[in-house]
Amino acid sequence: MSVTELPRQFRWSYVPPLMVYLAAGISGLTAIVGTFFIKDYLNLSAAFLASLGFWVGLPWALKMPLGHLVDLIWKHKNYLVYLGAAVIAASLLIMYGLIMHTADMADILPVESWYVLSAILAPVGFVLQDVVADAMTVEAVPALDETGVPFSDAAMKNMHITMQTLGRFAIIGGTVLVALANVILFDGADRLGESARIELYGKIYLYALIIPLFSVIGVIIASVTRQQSLHHNPPADGPVAVHSKPQINWSILLGSLGFAIFSVTLGVTNIAYAQEIVFAGSVGIILFLMSRLVAVLPEHQRFMIIGTAIIVFMFRAMPSPGPGLTWFEIDELLFNEQFFSVLSVIASVLTLIGIVLLRPFMVRNSMAKIIVILSIAGAVLFLPSVGMYYGLHHWTASLTGGMVDARFIAIVNTAVESPLGQVSMIPLLAWIAKNAPENMKATFFAVFASFTNLALSASALGTKYLNQAFIVTRQVKDKITNEIVTTADYSELGLLLLTVTGIALILPIGTVIIVQHSRFSTNE
Repeated sequence: MSVTELPRQFRWSYVPPLMVYLAAGISGLTAIVGTFFIKDYLNLSAAFLASLGFWVGLPWALKMPLGHLVDLIWKHKNYLVYLGAAVIAASLLIMYGLIMHTADMADILPVESWYVLSAILAPVGFVLQDVVADAMTVEAVPALDETGVPFSDAAMKNMHITMQTLGRFAIIGGTVLVALANVILFDGADRLGESARIELYGKIYLYALIIPLFSVIGVIIASVTRQQSLHHNPPADGPVAVHSKPQINWSILLGSLGFAIFSVTLGVTNIAYAQEIVFAGSVGIILFLMSRLVAVLPEHQRFMIIGTAIIVFMFRAMPSPGPGLTWFEIDELLFNEQFFSVLSVIASVLTLIGIVLLRPFMVRNSMAKIIVILSIAGAVLFLPSVGMYYGLHHWTASLTGGMVDARFIAIVNTAVESPLGQVSMIPLLAWIAKNAPENMKATFFAVFASFTNLALSASALGTKYLNQAFIVTRQVKDKITNEIVTTADYSELGLLLLTVTGIALILPIGTVIIVQHSRFSTNE
């Protein structure tokens, strides 16, 4: 399908899930504020923040029981979106109180504890909404054309890729909106006094309360559309499949509940290797559920999806440098809030363009080939960040009269790198949507999506290990007393960046080679 055909593939039945995805996109409104507030006022190490990233990612494993729950309460699934909106609002209000009323909040709990609570609540809210949106994307694609004839497999694949592409558009479109808003909000922020800057940070968290409103609007639109269809003939482009309620799978519900209790218990008791134990348990449960689901598929298709999932898992499991690189960019390269907002605008806009331009590439090529190309490109495009740590920007600035400085390099690198981030997920999401059994839409989607989301937990673990091996610190002030409690040390950041680059290049490509020479070889 050409680029110009994508808008013509749009269907009004796609709107409700796209609104929920848009809410996820605009959740980035507070990301820059959070980065600067954490850096300057919260005495949390890079390793701890990477460790927190593991726990923050864990709620996404709850997509398994939640997906099954959505199938069981299909007619009332909108209530999960409302609940998620309330949890997201609570997370935002905690951060507002933490920024604007620090002393009062500290009288109840330590400041760092409030931050951890807010950080964990947010993904809980978003996963409640996301599991419904995923199911709605499957529901939104019709099985029959206007004449009642079933669509071909090729046509179905095309529509599902279109739906998932538009879903990425909604998420990234949301990031464009908030990036533009941040550029305006942070205009002149570096000239503000400390109290005025803190007040600005607080206002942004209040503005962010619009995030849960978008998802609520999406499900209201869906409800109104369904009510209208009861009194009129359904639109020709509307979904035609009827959702039949599946049998309750108590092994999924009770097993996942037990696992959630087990995970929370380990998290609050500080048992050694708690994260590793929880991760191993998560992988075991999801692999078991995957094996049960794919058992009904033909053997060649079963092996193919397993191979595809392994490749995507390894690609997404690669560690990142952690927050140390951002701290270095703030302290040493002097990137401020507005410049990070500009980078976000560039990244978001070019990602949207890149998804459209790369869509034919995603349709024509297998996941294995896509991962190899993305791994090579990602490693190459990370080199400018490594180079700037070792002074690349000083050398280029001296050769170009100051034009090619650190900010110029960051802008160009962001422009080239941005479109690649979403490419690996769209084909896999489309495959899941296309092959989901009719009465197990949410369950099928949730289990396979949970497997790939667990890769992000593996990434957080790897990031934690690397930040324990290579210690990076920044200057931190106590927000109440204004005393310096930690000093900056970026001496080991260079080795950290080189290690991350090497791992992200070698492991995914090695995995592709192994999988493609096994019975799990995939051309999906």
